[in-house]
Amino acid sequence: MPGPGTPAQRLYRRLFMMNGLVFTLGTLVLAVSPATVSSPVLLAEVPVLTVGLAVILAVNALVLRASLAPLAALTALMQRVDLLDMDDRVLDRGNGDLTQVIETFNAMLDRLEAERSSDSAHALAAQEAERQRIARELHDEIGQSLTVVLLGLKRTVDRAPADLAEELRAVQETVRTSLDEVRQVARRLRPGVLEDLGLQSALSALSSDFSQMSGVPVVKRVDHALPELSSETELVVYRIAQEGLTNVARHAQADTVELSLTRTGGALTLRIKDNGRGGVKPDGAGIRGMRERALLIGARLTVDSPPGGGTDVRLVIPGTAERRLDEHL
Repeated sequence: MPGPGTPAQRLYRRLFMMNGLVFTLGTLVLAVSPATVSSPVLLAEVPVLTVGLAVILAVNALVLRASLAPLAALTALMQRVDLLDMDDRVLDRGNGDLTQVIETFNAMLDRLEAERSSDSAHALAAQEAERQRIARELHDEIGQSLTVVLLGLKRTVDRAPADLAEELRAVQETVRTSLDEVRQVARRLRPGVLEDLGLQSALSALSSDFSQMSGVPVVKRVDHALPELSSETELVVYRIAQEGLTNVARHAQADTVELSLTRTGGALTLRIKDNGRGGVKPDGAGIRGMRERALLIGARLTVDSPPGGGTDVRLVIPGTAERRLDEHL
């Protein structure tokens, strides 16, 4: 049972007692040994005193180092801890009072991880709800309005004189192009194909849309025998693939992109790899958003992007990843 007082006070008492014990033992050894000290000290007695002091200091140093060694591991973890990747814990429990300090720090990391996951889940769920709302408004309001304008233009073109009809047809094509763009934006905001046809079809549609917009070909490989995934896991995979391809289009200046979703053992791996310029910042908003999504399903996201060597984004979903967004709501 720990003694009274704070951990710092108990640690102080422990160190004081250990130091006192070391010097007490050293004093007893000198007292019972045949060594004597004259006054004044003789030259022949100096080596004996020096050796005795060195032994006491060495024993004291070893005792202190063994007692305080867990603090080095604790300090190293404090320096490298990442709120988006807090799997690290201090495994060395130390001894006595340091055990409580280390256990308290590990418990703090557990609480921070749980709170971060809950906050991220709320934020991402709200984001998905807002995406769906905007997609419905684009489709039902703006899309319908543009459709009405197209029909009106068609009737006007049919009745207009030849010189004016040509200009009206140009306007008609512009409106039709705008309607197609609105529908594409709505599809990106709300992946209806994911809900209706599943993840494989959604990734195929995503790859096709990306190639059409960017002109960059996508080499796609998706295993047919995929494990059964929850709707939240499928949505996370889709959104990370979407964000990865978006980053390629915006920043990579790549010629080709590889998109794969494969099963290896009990894990499922999503990979987006390009041959662009690389050098992606791991703390950018896009990468950070992907990492937050990955954490919601217990997955791990890694980004390998050396300058000039392209970018390789990997999402590894372990077989036991069953965490759901609605658990945090």
